[in-house]
Amino acid sequence: MEHIDGIKVLLMVFGGLGLFLLGMKELSEGLQALAGNRLRKLVATATNNRMAGVCTGSFVTAVVQSSSIVTAMVVGFVSTSLMTLPQAINVILGANIGTTVTAWIIAVLPSAEKLGLGLIGTSTLVYLFAKRERIKNVGLVFLALGLIFYGLYTMKAGMDPIAKDQAVKNFFALLQARDVMGLIKCITVSAVFTALIQSSSATTAITMGLASTGVIGFDTAAASVLGMNIGTTFTAWLASLSGTTEARRAALAHTLFNIFGVVLILPFFLKWVVPGMETLLKEATEADGSRKFTNINTVIAYLHTGFNAANTLVFLPFVHQFANIIRRLIPDARIKEIPRLTVLDERVIATPVLAVEQAAREVAFMGESNIDLLDTFRKLLEGQVDEDLEKHIFHREDILDNIQREITDFLGKVMTGHLQSEVANRARALLRIADELESVSDDVVTLLKILLRLRTNKFVISSEGRAEMLAVHDQITNFCKYVDNAISCDVEKAPDQLLHMNADSANIKTLIKQVRDSQIKRLENNSVVPMKIVACMDMMSAYTRIREHLLNIGEAISGGKI
Repeated sequence: MEHIDGIKVLLMVFGGLGLFLLGMKELSEGLQALAGNRLRKLVATATNNRMAGVCTGSFVTAVVQSSSIVTAMVVGFVSTSLMTLPQAINVILGANIGTTVTAWIIAVLPSAEKLGLGLIGTSTLVYLFAKRERIKNVGLVFLALGLIFYGLYTMKAGMDPIAKDQAVKNFFALLQARDVMGLIKCITVSAVFTALIQSSSATTAITMGLASTGVIGFDTAAASVLGMNIGTTFTAWLASLSGTTEARRAALAHTLFNIFGVVLILPFFLKWVVPGMETLLKEATEADGSRKFTNINTVIAYLHTGFNAANTLVFLPFVHQFANIIRRLIPDARIKEIPRLTVLDERVIATPVLAVEQAAREVAFMGESNIDLLDTFRKLLEGQVDEDLEKHIFHREDILDNIQREITDFLGKVMTGHLQSEVANRARALLRIADELESVSDDVVTLLKILLRLRTNKFVISSEGRAEMLAVHDQITNFCKYVDNAISCDVEKAPDQLLHMNADSANIKTLIKQVRDSQIKRLENNSVVPMKIVACMDMMSAYTRIREHLLNIGEAISGGKI
């Protein structure tokens, strides 16, 4: 028997796996850069329409080349109450279908060695020397494909020698899925391995490599497909550990959906599925008389896609009922939870387009919160004395402080990676907007403190002075709603929402000046206590700062200096 160089085999297998995973990562980044805002818009289509959610999950997963990224993203959206549980389940169902693209990339590729080296050579030149960003991104995509193909070739070349080794054959014979116990054993090993490395793509590549070299049979490879569908759900649990109740529900939904799918197919797997799929395999005879299937990877890809698609079709009509079951298994928290960003997950950060979209939704929440703060303060400015309203303003401002810090940390990590200029510009704009929105909330608290100081000193604002301040307050609130509308709308349309921004800002500035002049005249006429004038002037200064913050936000949205 030919001697096997174990070190060389290990280096080729693990080196090839490294090239494959690096290629998958670069392919994800390249496709995201090419998709740009189209990918962000697609995420927004994940509405209550079931098919829209499934198609969104499928396509986005195919683009980012990782169901782990998409499920972590969905858990984040559910944690922030930006996506409902049924919507999240729809996207997760689609992600299970989209993740099978990896199997098809492996199955349909021709000469891996020649194609891989050819793509690496030509696309590297394009990526290094192209001037236009879009052409560079195209080069990155093909460079990534080259790395994937050559990584697969290297893995297969490393596995070829061990395929004929009797000790190796005896070891993998223990994992044959020819009976129920063998099937369960294969599923368990595949699930644990996928959970440990947190990459179903890697499990797929290794499984297909072993199958194509004859180290494992089709039955074992097919059982591994079922196991990796369970193991990949571990990612969602990691992403939900510090999330809200809804986030844990989304993670449980992903896990139960995949487990139920495997359980449903088990009674038919050995008797119908494996024999039926094996009839599609073209058998060849090796020189040593052993059998080998020439198209086993294609059939594995058919099984992977077929299983996930069938599982989705079975569950799709019952998404809302399934969501209700999940809610019963994980009941609402006794204490009302505050929607906020989840603990940052590296898989989400590795998807800049979607990560920036998540941050954008949090920024939109900050804008809505500021309107709530202004509306609440107006009630107090009118003369209401309500301790709950005062606590609400202080509490909400604390929340916005935390969210602004999370957004800054989140986007800071995102911006350390390879970003398309369009995505990088949006991330910088969001950082600026989040900072300005947090400053607005600070100034609302300043207004409240001034009002409380007046009350503590038992100073009553005259009806004339109150009317002037309410007029300023209402204009500021309307300006805030005007800018907030631009924050929440589509990126391309946002500048068109701010055509009157400068005019509105000028009107507020003029009104504030008139109120200040009016206050000074009262002071000159000795018709008011000086401390009241100082307090009112301080309030006008706070409103001026709010106006300036909103103006800065508008400039950031419309592409002004950041």
